[in-house]
Amino acid sequence: MYHFIGIKGSGMSSLAIIMKQLGYDVKGSDYEKHYFTEQGLKENDIKITPFDKENIKEGMTIIQGNMFNDDNIEVKTAKKLNLKIHSYQEMVDYITKKFNLIAISGTHGKTTTSSLLAHILDSNYLIGDGSGKANNSAYFVLEACEYKRHFLNYHPNYTVITNIDLDHVDYYKDIEDVIVSYQEFVNKSNIVIACGDDDNILKLKNIKYLYGTNDNNYFQARDIVYNKDGLSFDLYIDKKKMYHFNLPFYGKHMVLNSLAVISICYLEKISLDLVNEKLKTFKGAKRRFNETKVLDNIVIDDYAHHPNEIKSTIEATRQKYPDKKLITIFEPHTYSRTKEFYREIADSLNKSDYTYIMDIYPSREKQDDYPEITSNMILKKINKGEHIENNEVNKLIKYNNAVLLFMSPNDLSEFENKYIEEYKNIGV
Repeated sequence: MYHFIGIKGSGMSSLAIIMKQLGYDVKGSDYEKHYFTEQGLKENDIKITPFDKENIKEGMTIIQGNMFNDDNIEVKTAKKLNLKIHSYQEMVDYITKKFNLIAISGTHGKTTTSSLLAHILDSNYLIGDGSGKANNSAYFVLEACEYKRHFLNYHPNYTVITNIDLDHVDYYKDIEDVIVSYQEFVNKSNIVIACGDDDNILKLKNIKYLYGTNDNNYFQARDIVYNKDGLSFDLYIDKKKMYHFNLPFYGKHMVLNSLAVISICYLEKISLDLVNEKLKTFKGAKRRFNETKVLDNIVIDDYAHHPNEIKSTIEATRQKYPDKKLITIFEPHTYSRTKEFYREIADSLNKSDYTYIMDIYPSREKQDDYPEITSNMILKKINKGEHIENNEVNKLIKYNNAVLLFMSPNDLSEFENKYIEEYKNIGV
């Protein structure tokens, strides 16, 4: 029996699902608060219980979530019983060694790129949106996160690097520290494919192939056209025009994400016709630009929390809905990130017509360690906006013919559903 401590975490739930599908006996525990990963766990008949020392029994193997330490009652009990305890990364490495591992890394775009590639290859996958799947494919697509250098546990055949930016400022000292960690990951990988439009990626050595929109890239998108129906571009490989793609995607980041997976598929000798066909049928990743039509309004749920992600999401929204007012509801994620990026976050949010700022979601951090840091730091830099609580749906009801863009890594579905229900009730 494998017991997951913190099974509702997005990576942990994905791993639990995969192990269950591979035939392992799996269960887990977590806080009782609802989280969006629960649905996938329930669909795979994986039992979830609240934390309790009685959950831990002799003979179990423990997978310990990264957010939990010796203060957790189940971790304490497992150590008392001298059970085998593995980190999430150790278990992922053990599982993925049996496959042709393709690791998708980068500060932004990992989840969408991983989902896109897994969709095309119909592969095994473990993705940070809480989804996982095991099948008979020789490929395994893994979202590989750089936080605390976790990705250095893996041994990929292919590695994709979507971009390198300063993030996780509670761990990394500066951008140079981030670049060093990526160089270590490159050195552990067999074939590395990376975005050549990114200046920080160009500082790395031993990159086999570059992709992007600039002329230095082996895989290049040229003559890109954006409109409200999607985007199109010509694919050049080694300076030769090879294919024309017309895709139902929005934003430059989706051109780059598409190029990343096209590159892998081309190297694996998968026909571009098949790749094109599969790209057109991609339904998106969980909590990445997920749309709900509500009368004359559109509600979008997105994971964006870094200023560059916010900017890309807003640009994609403007592209798809150029004639609608854009109202953004943003929940800052962690005190350390707010402290480091509050000016840049505000700059990105100011591309909306109006912005509502929620209180900071602390995640793994404590307010006592950041007594001066609040969401008001962002709000002061917002041109048109105000504070909002997740029970103040009344502030949003007045908008018609608008896009309401909710952004946070935290699950805002309760807030969104409350708004949807109330807006439907009043009509237009």
